[in-house]
This record gives sequence, structure tokens and C-alpha cells, in this order.
Amino acid sequence: MMDDSIHILLIEDDPAHAELIQRAFEDRGDGAHLVVANTLGEARDCLQTMKPSLIIADWRLPDGDSTTFLEEHDKGSLPVIIMTSYGSERNAVEAIKSGALDYIVKSSESMMDMPHMAERAIQQWLILREQDRMQFALAEREAQFRLLAENSSDMISRHNKKGTFLYVSPASYALTGYRPEELIGKRVIPFVHPEDSENLLKLLNSLNDPTVAIPYRARHKNGEYVWLETTAKVILDQNNNATEIQASSRDITERKQAQMALQSTNIALKQANQDLSQAYESTIAGWVMALDLRDHETEGHTQRVTEMTVRLARKLGCTDEEIIHIRRGAQLHDIGKMGIPDEILLKPGPLTEEEWVIMRRHPQYAYQMLSPIAYLNQALIIPYSHHERWNGSGYPHRLKGQEIPLFARLFAVVDVWDALSSDRPYRKRIPPKDVVDYLQQESGKLFDPDIVQTFLSIIEIK
Repeated sequence: MMDDSIHILLIEDDPAHAELIQRAFEDRGDGAHLVVANTLGEARDCLQTMKPSLIIADWRLPDGDSTTFLEEHDKGSLPVIIMTSYGSERNAVEAIKSGALDYIVKSSESMMDMPHMAERAIQQWLILREQDRMQFALAEREAQFRLLAENSSDMISRHNKKGTFLYVSPASYALTGYRPEELIGKRVIPFVHPEDSENLLKLLNSLNDPTVAIPYRARHKNGEYVWLETTAKVILDQNNNATEIQASSRDITERKQAQMALQSTNIALKQANQDLSQAYESTIAGWVMALDLRDHETEGHTQRVTEMTVRLARKLGCTDEEIIHIRRGAQLHDIGKMGIPDEILLKPGPLTEEEWVIMRRHPQYAYQMLSPIAYLNQALIIPYSHHERWNGSGYPHRLKGQEIPLFARLFAVVDVWDALSSDRPYRKRIPPKDVVDYLQQESGKLFDPDIVQTFLSIIEIK
């Protein structure tokens, strides 16, 4: 969730689009500040007095393309989202090459979802900056290590084809504790850690490769093991036959320890992410259980619609990431009913018109409950909009056709299908064929016709 320290510069010459995006941020109510510039010139003036956290720029502006604006700034110095009404793969590539963090095709849905996109872009940019910082720190450490190694004497050695030392430079004492005379005439393998000896043997046997390098652990004279990196070069005679191997070895113990520490950190981070994801799912399951315990008459409904919605979403080609949000949204689709009084929610008979007015508030209650939770921003689409209808007769915003988010359109079909196919206190379930007839009759009226057609292709009609 964004806070009041977030300042966003919107460069948009279309007043209607600017107003729609500005309203989206205002509706979200999380304190982010939005400044609107109509031209690149106005944007440059704004940048003299403010340092935005994010720039959202239309592709085509009265005084030039926003890619020109991007080229005036160092890539990576500021996250930029490019918007356009005419999307193409070529434009997307050009925008990214110019330094944009993301590229978005304009639509009512994407502009209304701009606060989420902005939050995601800022988070992504912060992650990229942190990765750059870590890479720079690692590179700097590596450079320091290399400088130290280059100022130290590497151990230079000559070997026959079997790996026997023929010559060893005096640096062997500093690296391994052995003086040259203690190594000459002996094979390399007995000094190598048993787990690494196979790799070193491969090096010695790869005489067709003129130069090879391999890291391994070598036994120090004190009995401990040190990490060495040996670069070996095969010396060939005039007939192109290998005569000996020349090698240069250096101590890489510090670098290996850093790599192993980084690997341990990555494992810990991965486990932490898995634990966090599990915590998310457990929290959602707890909310669903709380609602089921309160409204036990629809017990099993949530599980059924969740499984069928995921199945339909996969059939429609939704990505694995989208499936995660869809599953969560389906599980939480009725969470807003936690705010409905018992005498209405648990009423065994039909509701009065006054009671329906209160019942229809549950999508708004869901929005109030879930919108502050960043990881549920996409999942919120289903609880908030699954009662919208294709012809605009739904609620809470009377969205019509493609204005209704895809997640909500596909869930609406499944939700009605399961409701009609299940016993309720005030009526018995409807026969499957009658349910199918109803969905077909309302296709193009209440429901997205393409989704209805796909849905009917995956259910079993008995």
C-alpha cells in the first residue's frame, strides 16, 4: 500500500484519461500525491521542483514522444510507466529499450487499475535498485579480492600428462604450506579433497581443450583444506601432441565462502517466501471458515465455486500468477457478507426490497475490508465486481460488457451455476439441464457470452 510520501507525475494530454486515472488514485485513498502535466514541457518544469517516486507518461504527447523524455534521463534513475492507446510489440520493445519500467495499453480497466500498477512498478523498481546495489557490492568485493590476488604471487607449476609436479614456484608455501621441493615428483590428486578429485581428473584428461580452469579444495600442510582455482594450459609439441601441462593456482577461499553464504541466504529467503505464502493462504482459509460458520446454509459453496472457477480460468488461458489471484478471489467472494446483519443474512425466506438494499452492500464491504491489503489487490476484483452484469444491470457500479474485469466475469457464471444447482433454505436445486438453459438464455444479457460458451464445454450435463 502506498503512503503520503509517494509522489507521482502523470504526463497525459487527454483530460478525460487524466481525470480517470486521478479519480482511481483518489478512490483508493492511500495518500499518494498525483501531479498532472499535459505536455513534456510542463513535465520538465515539474521536475525542477519535485522528485517523483514514479512517472506515468502517455506515449504520444503534443510536443513529442515520451521516449524522447526518457532519453533525457539516466536509465534506472527513475521508474517510468509508458501508456498508449495503440499497443504493439514493437512499441513495447522500444519503450523498454528507452528505459521504461513497464508498458501499458490504455483501457478503462487498466487506467482504473493504475494505482495497483503504480505500486507494483515502484516495488519492482526498488527491488531492481536493491539488486543493482547488491551486485555492485559483490562486484566491488570481487574487484578487491582480485586486486589482492594480483598483488600476491600465484603458484606456478608444470606437470606431466599424469599430473605429476615437474616444477613448482616458491608461492606454493604461502598457498599450501608445502615448499616446492616437497611437491616436485608427486602427483596432484593425493593433495585434492576426495569430493573434488574427479573434477580435477577430468581437467587433466581434457587435453583437447588448450586452456581449462577448475576450482577445488587442496589439502594444506596443516591438514586443513583451502579452495584453489587452477587455470591449466596444455603445451603441445610441433606434432600437436601434448607434452606437459602448465598451471597457475590462486587461493579463492574467501570468494567461495561468500558464495556459500549467499547461497544460504537465498535458501533462507526462499523458505521465508514460502512461509509467507503459506501464512497468506492460512489467513484466507480462516476468513472463509469464519464466514461458513456464520452462514452454514451455503456450506461447501465456496469450495465448489473456487475449484470450478480455477478450472474455467485455466480453460480460458489464464496464467499461473493470475490463477493465484483468481483462487484467492473466489475463496473470498462473499467475505463482504461479514458486514450483513444476521437477520438478513440468515433469513430463511426471500428478502424484502429494503433488505436487498442492505444485502447489495456486501461488495463494498469487501472492498473496505480487503483493499488495504496489498497482496489481495488483484484477488479483490472478484469480491468487489462479481455481481456486475454484462448488460449493466448489476451492482455496485453497473459496469457493462468489457468494463467488468475478466476475473469477475468468469466467476459470475460459476457463482450463478452453483447457486442454482444447490439446495437453498427457500428453494430446491434446479435440474442441471434447466440451469444450462438459463445460462444460455442469459448469455449476452447477464453474462459474457464467450465465457458462458467455454464454461458449458467443461461441465457435465446429467
